[in-house]
Amino acid sequence: MRADFSSSWFRRLALWGAVLAFCVVILGAFVRLSHAGLGCPDWPVCYGHLAWPTADEQIALANETFPQRPVEVEKAWKEQVHRFLAAALGIIVFALALMANWRTHSQRYTLIGASVAAALGIFTYVAGWIPLASILSVLSVALPVYGMLAWRHANWRARYTAGLLALIIVQAMLGMWTVTLLVKPIIVTAHLLGGMATFVLLWLLWLRDRGAPKGNEDDRYRGLHVLSRVAIVAIVLQIFLGGWTSTNYAALACPDFPTCQTRWVPPMDFGEGFTLWRGLGVDYEGGVLDNDARVAVHYTHRLGAILVLLMVGALITGIRRSTRNAENDSDMTLRLLGSATGVFLIGQVLLGISVVKFGLPLWLAVAHNGGAALLLASVVTVSYALSPSRKTSSNR
Repeated sequence: MRADFSSSWFRRLALWGAVLAFCVVILGAFVRLSHAGLGCPDWPVCYGHLAWPTADEQIALANETFPQRPVEVEKAWKEQVHRFLAAALGIIVFALALMANWRTHSQRYTLIGASVAAALGIFTYVAGWIPLASILSVLSVALPVYGMLAWRHANWRARYTAGLLALIIVQAMLGMWTVTLLVKPIIVTAHLLGGMATFVLLWLLWLRDRGAPKGNEDDRYRGLHVLSRVAIVAIVLQIFLGGWTSTNYAALACPDFPTCQTRWVPPMDFGEGFTLWRGLGVDYEGGVLDNDARVAVHYTHRLGAILVLLMVGALITGIRRSTRNAENDSDMTLRLLGSATGVFLIGQVLLGISVVKFGLPLWLAVAHNGGAALLLASVVTVSYALSPSRKTSSNR
């Protein structure tokens, strides 16, 4: 009875974590697209405050302390609320990891040690002890990664949640570097991918722990399972391109559709557009690329959209053909998942076109980010449903 109760709470917490992770992804897009990524020039505090400066004397002191980045309250609150929600998500992931590893002392204390190292790393960073903070940060990631790889005797939940804990700590580091490296595109894009991965992995944790949808041994689905994985890779690549487009301020480099600057193939500079590292000390707010480089980035994102449309479209078509005469619950579930994925795919394409047509309105751009997360989660769910049957017992 107690085990059932604990398992029930584990599943609930995983689902709550997935919902919160989705909200963090949406809010992160809102922060980025409203140009509030540097709304707080320090980390994890904001102008030295746990929240953000609001009183006139607080703002005046903050402006003296950070003369290069005067307080803009309408940006500061967005950034700090995003950090608060991300911290809450980190607590949920830590709780999941503890629940999954509680019965084995060595595993439990390894993860507690990782979390303590992460907390001490933050405090020492704020205190200015950067070398010690760096060592603690590396330790906080290394411990759960070790658990994920070395605990072969443990159940799948133990290893899975250890990996999730490592990911959420890396996400915190990327959030810090987003500020300290002045919204460097490769860091911000990696932070976006990490947020998407956190959401999808928490969703998959909930799916797998509740044992649904079931795996499938039907030979009809083997090819579709491979195709689903290819589609996932295509979507992840497209999310990278979307993040790269956004962080390089290239969303309106092609203000028309379906052409780009009235041409099917405009002048483009791919070498400049896809230079991943440009050194330190460069402020990327507003973008640093010239027009041809931004066009190359935007144009590549459009090509990526075509690839995703073809891959996911082929997957949906294959599912509908294979389940045309659905004979069991598994086929019906798969058919419904395929239909839902089709809705997300069409919606995402329409949102992408609308973002260009209407000149990048904030709400549409944020919805486009949310649509990418939902499309990825839906294809991951389809891939899980197509995968060979697996036992979800604690011994696997």
